[in-house]
Amino acid sequence: MRVCIRTKLVIICGVLLGLLILASCGQQKAGGPPGPPEVVVLAVTPEKISTTTELSGRTSAYRASEIRPQVNGIIQKRLFVEGSDVKVGQVLYQIDPAPFQAALDNAKAALEKAEANLPAIRSRVERFRELLADKAVSQQDYDDANAALKQSQADVQYCKATVETARINLGYTRITAPISGRIGKSNVTEGALVTAHQPVALATIQQLDPIYVDIPQSTTDLLRLQQRMADGRLNRDGKNGNKVKLILEDGTPYPLEGTLQFRDVTVDPSTGSVILRVVAPNPKEHLLPGMFIRTVVQEGINSQAMLIPQQAVSRDPRGNPLTLIVDTENKVQVRPLVLDRAIGDRWLVASGLTPGDRVIIEGVQKVRPGAPVKIVPAGAGSENKGGEPGKTVPDSTAKSN
Repeated sequence: MRVCIRTKLVIICGVLLGLLILASCGQQKAGGPPGPPEVVVLAVTPEKISTTTELSGRTSAYRASEIRPQVNGIIQKRLFVEGSDVKVGQVLYQIDPAPFQAALDNAKAALEKAEANLPAIRSRVERFRELLADKAVSQQDYDDANAALKQSQADVQYCKATVETARINLGYTRITAPISGRIGKSNVTEGALVTAHQPVALATIQQLDPIYVDIPQSTTDLLRLQQRMADGRLNRDGKNGNKVKLILEDGTPYPLEGTLQFRDVTVDPSTGSVILRVVAPNPKEHLLPGMFIRTVVQEGINSQAMLIPQQAVSRDPRGNPLTLIVDTENKVQVRPLVLDRAIGDRWLVASGLTPGDRVIIEGVQKVRPGAPVKIVPAGAGSENKGGEPGKTVPDSTAKSN
């Protein structure tokens, strides 16, 4: 009896084991081995872009004039309002004119005296010339009279110059604006003693419309830009090549564009940079001298730019950029890159890629170099996070334009 029971148990266990083996074999046949990982690629296509560079600078007045006296004297009046706009020729200060008026009157009197003596001396010379012909006077007497005439004429010229000098000095007592613009604070008040060409300016006038923006650019960037143009990678935009966009300190774009006027020819040895000077319209005088400004300067047109999403670029242990591409055999290959700059959320590739290369933009974590992959359209397996317009390649036979 016990032997029968044992026999039945052995038979039942064998049947169950066989069923389990058959079930596992069926599952293996249904699932099969795992396939190659799926990736989304982007075919690299050259684009035409306008390259720019963002530089920081400071504003400076288009014209600035420091007002200084040209004669000594006491300030009688200040004839302007601090911080107001003044016109060229407008009187700003009045220096006490009394001493200069007296000097002018004295010079005029001396001139009249010299001119009064001149006719008598000229007549004497004429008479001596006639008498000299008749031997009535000596040659020495005639020479003395002629010398006196020339001295008298020189005295007249000297007195005229003295009168003109006194008139100029009297005019300098009215200190006028040499340029039109905004005048700042006054450094003197009525009753102050001023001296000619003193080091401290009485006030400063600045013309604010237009206004300069001085931008330092490193010589390294300048040489790199010149090399790109020499290689033909960049071409000058003749229409907008000199246009410069301005961004205020708070990040607000300035509504008017500036114009690049010139690039300085001298390198600052302390900073290793040259100055770019931009002229910007400032009709409402929102820009003030010394203000910090960010600028977007046009470099040129790159008609063969290759851009790839930033998530397609990784770094090796040394920090060198690289990307993964899918070759014609649908296998992953590593491509070292030389990156130029970031444009939005894409990298501008200087070298390392050729038109038509299929760059992996999704599924990078699932692949390894040399392994086969399966290309799927963007969004088929996961959402496309590239965020950039481009051509995705659904299979290995697709070609870039």
